[in-house]
Amino acid sequence: MSAPVPLARRAAAEAVGTAALVAVVVGSGIQATESTRDMGLQLLADSLATVFGLGVLIALLGPVSGAHFNPVVTLAAWFTGRRTADGPGLREVAVYVPAQIAGAIGGAVLADAMFARPLVRWSTHDRSAGHLWLGEVIATGGLVWLIFGLARVGRAHLAPVAVASYIGAAYWFTSSTSFANPAVTIGRAFTDTFAGIAPASVAPFLAAQLAGAGVGLALVALTFGRPAPATGNEVAVPHGEQHLPTPSRPAEESIVAP
Repeated sequence: MSAPVPLARRAAAEAVGTAALVAVVVGSGIQATESTRDMGLQLLADSLATVFGLGVLIALLGPVSGAHFNPVVTLAAWFTGRRTADGPGLREVAVYVPAQIAGAIGGAVLADAMFARPLVRWSTHDRSAGHLWLGEVIATGGLVWLIFGLARVGRAHLAPVAVASYIGAAYWFTSSTSFANPAVTIGRAFTDTFAGIAPASVAPFLAAQLAGAGVGLALVALTFGRPAPATGNEVAVPHGEQHLPTPSRPAEESIVAP
């Protein structure tokens, strides 16, 4: 028998996981800029660290909270499951999203502390341009398409590798370097480093990410059709309460997002 994971513990996993993700993104960006002046190498170092860090976090915390680490994923899961009660309820959404945002801010502060930078300094990295917003629509849309598409075809167990690989690729093929995450976007405004984003650039990025989520869900419907009734242990995101396995049984597989 597996026991349900209390909502408080799931929220803690979302907060800590998002904090760790942002610490990886920001910290590796600082390390890269201190190690080389080559912009290409800086981006390569940042993207590789993010791929490895994200994959580990998904594998570790997926069985606890679903490892969303991303308000867009949480909201998409609620939207797709609202009629069937398969997705998280509004109560879970109301707890997950603030936990993710608080975790992202904490992760940026932690990264700055590790590198002896001011704990909070608003970023001056302006990212206000239409082509960057388009990049965020594409990055977020592709992420949502991947996450829910994997669930539809029964490949949820590939999430740690597939999601991390997609984010690593999107660092390079999107003009925005693929933030694809409102919580991470907000957190990165608190650090004036390589990975930062100016506060004035945040709102348009958030709007683009929400639009991208809509595009991603439309692609899921277009390419996979209507969802079939849930079977087995594989889920796209937490459906109702998460369950941790007893020590004598293997962990349930879940597919998650950054």
